[in-house]
Amino acid sequence: MADADATIRAFYAALDEHRYDDLTDLLVPGFTHYRPDRTFEGRDAFVSFMREDRPMTDTTHEIERVFTNGNGAAVQGQLLDSHGESLFRFADIHTVTDGRIESVRTYTQGHPERVES
Repeated sequence: MADADATIRAFYAALDEHRYDDLTDLLVPGFTHYRPDRTFEGRDAFVSFMREDRPMTDTTHEIERVFTNGNGAAVQGQLLDSHGESLFRFADIHTVTDGRIESVRTYTQGHPERVES
């Protein structure tokens, strides 16, 4: 089994660097992302939104902590805008199997009604 910490960090790097082919490779086809504002069911729906429809594309995930346990991981961090200002804090709960992400559940603080990343 691939290292969950490395997989999680690669996920955020792919998002921040707009490497959507890498992002696709990190997710299982049945990937689901549960967010405060919506749910993405399927890897293609999630990657398509990130590539074409997200309102802010010049953001960076500042990862503060990654806690792994078996095939689960919790990530604490914040989303920064293009000027390095915090948009909101987040906690993501990932399920990782065989080096690929099955699901992410996002919790936010400071901007709970929508998630830009």
